[in-house]
Amino acid sequence: MSRIEEALEKAAKMRVESTSEVSVKKTGSKVHLPPPMTTPGITMTNKLLVTVNDPNTQAAEEYRKLKSVIVKMTKEGSFLNMLMVTSSIGGEGKSLTAINLALSLAQEFDHTVLLVDADIRKPTIHSYLGIENSAGLTDCLLDEVDVKDALIRTGIGKLSFLPAGRSVPNPAEVFTSQRMRDFFLEMKNRYHDRYIIIDTPPVLPFAETRSLSTIVDGVVLVAKEGLVTLHNIEETMEYIKGTPLLGIVYNEAATEFHSDRYQYCREAYA
Repeated sequence: MSRIEEALEKAAKMRVESTSEVSVKKTGSKVHLPPPMTTPGITMTNKLLVTVNDPNTQAAEEYRKLKSVIVKMTKEGSFLNMLMVTSSIGGEGKSLTAINLALSLAQEFDHTVLLVDADIRKPTIHSYLGIENSAGLTDCLLDEVDVKDALIRTGIGKLSFLPAGRSVPNPAEVFTSQRMRDFFLEMKNRYHDRYIIIDTPPVLPFAETRSLSTIVDGVVLVAKEGLVTLHNIEETMEYIKGTPLLGIVYNEAATEFHSDRYQYCREAYA
């Protein structure tokens, strides 16, 4: 069992022990309660988490298609388990894509998933999950917080979440540090049989994502129709050249299947 797996098991055991027994003063007996199914605070009620809350929609189906293609591409040879989800510019939907992809993977019995919010400039995944941005990635890197105190079990399949953590004044320096590189490489090696999905800052405005792209196994690029230009995408692909581009998720694309304009995500693979 890896150290991260041991940390997850230990953290879960501590939470169960702290909530499963309630002392009754009058009798001195103990009432045993069933362990919680999810970490307190995670509600998964956000309607944008369609793979969980609206699985029969076209959007959820497109995420399932994306998952199927990702699984096929990452298991053709050696298992490519650490993937980065990013975009050219902000506002293209990369974080929602990362969450729904991770949820879709975790809902299958075969897949264990770790979702990491590495967009430390503007973390959003915690808000979609309905929790606070607690100790996370930056705290592990800079404050030596034990990873077992930062990982959060979502209760959806075998999906765990590592928040971004506290804000830092120098995100680029943190991302380009050897400590960050070693941290992700250790997670990759320790989690050799499971997916690690990393939500990163957009590529063009910030330098740090380009550093992270050199250690991941593949990139999923999100492009929003009507927002990003072809030139933006070409420039982004040049910056991450050398890292396998698994595909481009064409977000909020207009379909021709309905009389009304219907928006959803669909994958367009190069």
